[in-house]
Amino acid sequence: MGPVFSKIRSTRLYCPSLTAVKMHEILVNIHMHTRYSDGWGGHGAIVQAALQTGIDAVIVTDHNVLVNGPDGYHRDGPRRTLVIVGEEVHDVSRQPQKNHLLVVGAGREMAGFADDPQTLIDAVQASGGLSFLAHPFDQANKTFAEPDITWEAWDVSGYTGVELWNGLSEFKSLLKSRLHAAFYALNPDRVPHGPPPEMLARWDELLGTGRRVVAIAGSDAHMLPGKMGPLRRTIFPYETHFRSLNNHVLLAEPLTLDDETDTAMILQALRNGHTFLANELPAPARGFRFTAETRRGEYGMGDEAPLDQGITLQVRLPLVAECRLLHNGQVVRQWHDRQAMVANVNQPGVYRVEAILPYRGRRRGWIYSNPIYVS
Repeated sequence: MGPVFSKIRSTRLYCPSLTAVKMHEILVNIHMHTRYSDGWGGHGAIVQAALQTGIDAVIVTDHNVLVNGPDGYHRDGPRRTLVIVGEEVHDVSRQPQKNHLLVVGAGREMAGFADDPQTLIDAVQASGGLSFLAHPFDQANKTFAEPDITWEAWDVSGYTGVELWNGLSEFKSLLKSRLHAAFYALNPDRVPHGPPPEMLARWDELLGTGRRVVAIAGSDAHMLPGKMGPLRRTIFPYETHFRSLNNHVLLAEPLTLDDETDTAMILQALRNGHTFLANELPAPARGFRFTAETRRGEYGMGDEAPLDQGITLQVRLPLVAECRLLHNGQVVRQWHDRQAMVANVNQPGVYRVEAILPYRGRRRGWIYSNPIYVS
């Protein structure tokens, strides 16, 4: 049992309400590949991109391999970023290779369990790791002969959460022709619009069953080489992804700059749903907060708040935007051109927030909170 694994296991039962203490917000980018699987860059390129863009931690998930060595803090002068190594596990004997699972913090390679999704999830859970359904809606693209790798095994249980928004899947969905491919490859800032509506609906459906399902954003970065005739261009370098879809993780304590302590602390916050995902292109999302105030105290994203005699939900955006509050998947309040919002509620259920901003002439998904569970 490794030291990081031990720390994650030892803190699993300690889940304080984050709003009862000062929150420390960090940026974590999840889901990227290197030359150890189907990426074209190395861990060094990921580190340099993270340092350049101010990412506090990256979770690298090569296909069916747990790479030893690059994990831990990497520094360049005053800048530092923490590399956490996981893996993206799927059954390579299956065609097409659906049911991809992001695994992190398990302490050992999990590819040996890939042939059965439930067995795999059970093994990850038994090892104290986290698991997220990867690109759950990723349909085929006939223009480039890309297969459908959508998640199909929806009867599984025990996983930590879902990849609500996958950057590469969205890019793939926009490629109606080679002209579209050239346009979006040259203009990557025009790609992100929002999570697939089918995925948002499925997430709300899962939450409606009483499950705790944490939503994350995944870059699915590969640093792919692209060519069209004599033109050569790297499609979506790592730094392009890092400036787009990120996870804002809220910690009860500041980072210590100790590899094992901070890895355990970040994974625990992800497990608890103390995080929100954001598209940073319209505007930086740092400073967003969604909390519930009751007679017993304050609660944040991922927390369970007692209904008591009513709850006051508070939303604070980094800047003025369109915002909507959802209860059990249905919009119950909507605000325009507001930065701070308050809603009094007296019904149990799952509450979450979405914020939208205009960018490049279109309405774009900006911020998606994890839920507050009102019991």
